[in-house]
Amino acid sequence: MKPPDTRRFIKRLKELEFFGPAPIFISRAPGRIDLMGGIADYSGSLVLQWPIAAATNVAVQLQDTPAIQICSLALSRKNPSRFFEMSVADFALNDAPVDYSAAREMFHSDRHWAAYVAGAFLVLWRERDHRFRQGAKILIGSEVPEAKGVSSSAALEVAAMTAIAAAYNIDLSPTEVAFLSQKVENLVAGAPCGVMDQMTAACGKSDRLLALLCQPGELKGTIRLPGELAIWGLDSGIRHSVAGVDYGVVRTAAFMGLRIIEETGGPDPHGYLANLTPDEFEDNFTSQLTSQMSGADFLARYDGIADSVTSVDPNQTYPVFAATAHPVYEHARVKLFAETLQNWQGSRDGWPLGDLMYESHESYSACGLGSSATDELVRLVRDAGEEHSLYGAKITGGGSGGTVAVLGQHSAQPAIEAIAKRYAQRTGHEPLIISGSSAGAGQFGVLKL
Repeated sequence: MKPPDTRRFIKRLKELEFFGPAPIFISRAPGRIDLMGGIADYSGSLVLQWPIAAATNVAVQLQDTPAIQICSLALSRKNPSRFFEMSVADFALNDAPVDYSAAREMFHSDRHWAAYVAGAFLVLWRERDHRFRQGAKILIGSEVPEAKGVSSSAALEVAAMTAIAAAYNIDLSPTEVAFLSQKVENLVAGAPCGVMDQMTAACGKSDRLLALLCQPGELKGTIRLPGELAIWGLDSGIRHSVAGVDYGVVRTAAFMGLRIIEETGGPDPHGYLANLTPDEFEDNFTSQLTSQMSGADFLARYDGIADSVTSVDPNQTYPVFAATAHPVYEHARVKLFAETLQNWQGSRDGWPLGDLMYESHESYSACGLGSSATDELVRLVRDAGEEHSLYGAKITGGGSGGTVAVLGQHSAQPAIEAIAKRYAQRTGHEPLIISGSSAGAGQFGVLKL
């Protein structure tokens, strides 16, 4: 049975005069709530991700002309539809694909949104050697809230990549879709995200947490959420973006810390900070890492970092210690969180899970990725606490605003609504309450009209 959002999308598609009589391929990918793991993904941590009910639908129809025409439907009359057009030939230079840096220049300012879709054509050409001889019409309908920290960009990339691959008869597994979609975001859109968002959008299963070991993307299966538990997202009203400087600075700082650790000896993390235990980190490396370090000082001593999507700015000061410590301790927290869920003994196990979420939230703040708004939401959840069956809360994803994840019993829905009302009274922003779950693009498949 088609999800309600897909039925709405197909109804709208049929009302428009956008497509011709040729076959239409439709895919669907959900957003996600980052329950645990967050920014430790690029350092190799285990992460636990919840695919949400809200999703993006993408329809693709081939056309004989070389044009790529993309239309993003408006969610409301206040937000008009967006349209973008280019030629397949724009991605070619001397009959070879342009490099990614040249492609990024094509999608500046008000064209940037289209990079998340059109970028799939270049990535498939460069990474899968598929030369496109036909153009396509692409229609987008997204109900995933944008800039809220619930991965609207990954939902769009994965849905687009899946539908485009189906239309052009390119065989991709859901995991391949995720990695190729990450390349679209990293190399064409220019945002330095890890792969957990795309993996959840592609491989997630309804009402189950996706367990992913990000080394770089090893699926560990899914974890059933005990029936009495529920997950919510509360939107802080502070715009979130992984393209923002805070996320990039913290990510770069973590790779700087990794480079310092690799140079100083001790246990070998094999390229991932998460492979160090907290005891190994404390015994061998805490004295080697400074709280703050300028990019210039780092570059004077080291050649650079191993990250493929960020680089050290000599004029920037980096929070090396906190950014390096976070994935070490977060990986340990996430493993304990997963083990507790897998060996669930009842509601009393919820409080240790909540403690782990609060620790994760505080660690984000130590890195510089907190915000007063998300702190306020977490405080409101903590104050409601045991009396209202709310176990824990934390900032999600890239931090610096966005959405707060909340874990509690199903019976806590009225408390969530009360917290949203109280937050609105204090801040003037009525937070969107995100709830429910749905399947990833791989499980949804592709519809052909």
